[in-house]
Amino acid sequence: VVVVVVVEVLVVVVVLVVVVVVLVLVVVVVVVVLVVVVVVVVLLVMLVVVVVVVVVLVVVVAVVVLLVMLVVVVVVVVVLAVVVVLVAIVVVVLVVLVVVVMVVLLVVLVVVVVVLVVIVVVLVVVVV
Repeated sequence: VVVVVVVEVLVVVVVLVVVVVVLVLVVVVVVVVLVVVVVVVVLLVMLVVVVVVVVVLVVVVAVVVLLVMLVVVVVVVVVLAVVVVLVAIVVVVLVVLVVVVMVVLLVVLVVVVVVLVVIVVVLVVVVV
């Protein structure tokens, strides 16, 4: 009877030790899995943050480049418009000058013709 009781106590102790070891192993595995999951989540969050920062930087650089290009285009268009206006003003001034010179030449021609007619009339009157 004593041997049976000792064997039963030993069996209960062995079972308890096995249960405690299994529980400790389960707790260790759960802790390791949780640590791995936390590390993976932290790494994923860092990756997402890095990707978002890179995308934001790319978008900011693209917007700045587009704004600079827009400013350059506007400046070029304004300069071209000023040049076109200046050229148009020069052309109008030249056309006005040509018209004035032609009118002056026409007046001079008319005066010369009138003087010649007067000279011819005077010569005819003097000769006759």
